[in-house]
Amino acid sequence: MASPDSAPSTSDAKTASEWCRAYVESSDVAEKLRPAPRPGDGDPSLGAERDLPRRLPGPGRAAHLRVLDRAEKIPKPGALVEASAVAKLLHVFLHHEIQAAELCAWAFLAFPEAPSEFRAGLLGILDDEVRHAALYAGRIEELGASYGDFPVRDWFWARTLTATTPLQYVALMGLGFEGGNLEHAARFEALLREAGDERSASLVGQVGREEVSHVRFAARWFSEWTHGDPTESPDFDRWRAELPPPLTPEVLRGKPLDRDRRRRAGLSESFLDRLDDFVDPLRPVRGARGKDPEVS
Repeated sequence: MASPDSAPSTSDAKTASEWCRAYVESSDVAEKLRPAPRPGDGDPSLGAERDLPRRLPGPGRAAHLRVLDRAEKIPKPGALVEASAVAKLLHVFLHHEIQAAELCAWAFLAFPEAPSEFRAGLLGILDDEVRHAALYAGRIEELGASYGDFPVRDWFWARTLTATTPLQYVALMGLGFEGGNLEHAARFEALLREAGDERSASLVGQVGREEVSHVRFAARWFSEWTHGDPTESPDFDRWRAELPPPLTPEVLRGKPLDRDRRRRAGLSESFLDRLDDFVDPLRPVRGARGKDPEVS
């Protein structure tokens, strides 16, 4: 983790690579939510920028953020009538979005040999995640809280650092974490609406709908790299094989499976059937489950 004194600023970056490093390493909350414009944005050759691979070991975190090794329990559905409980829930989602943005920047730096189109796509998704994080931060402020008022957990970071190839990255981050969020966003949108918080429900719903394209991006590149046809659905067994142990498909989905959104993301009925029916053979030992709050 970068120290506050040594972390660069996105406003000082001269290249996209420098910007990505600054975004990851910054410990300034304002940088995470409202980074400076990225050099070269709008240039179709941006993804062609090449450097030596750089695998950053972790993100910068503001001193006031309490980073936990284990997640706290998320608010129960019945508690969502309270503004403080909704703020705590959205705080979890906000930190997910920040991690997702940071990990897009991390992958841009870690895989300079990847196709230019893929790397440019990472930056586009990064921008979506930053926008989502800022929307969540704004709603949390309306509810009387701020980013940092609740503990956070860098769950996505701990697992994604194991990715050694772009294929493993899209398998875990895009098809895995963001795929699971398609179900979890729909679930919490409904719970918030039932609790009478239409504004928060609409925001969670918006983010869930917009993340379909992120899963589609991952599916496209997974299929391109595994069988040379980006229009085909990923193969379930190959996807499962690319996940880092001990993660299995069971913790990367919600129930019920959102088949409509996953179809629109490019996943076949065969893939969805396998995902829906998958049972982790080690679940009694490891306690894996389909509603992990760090996937929601």
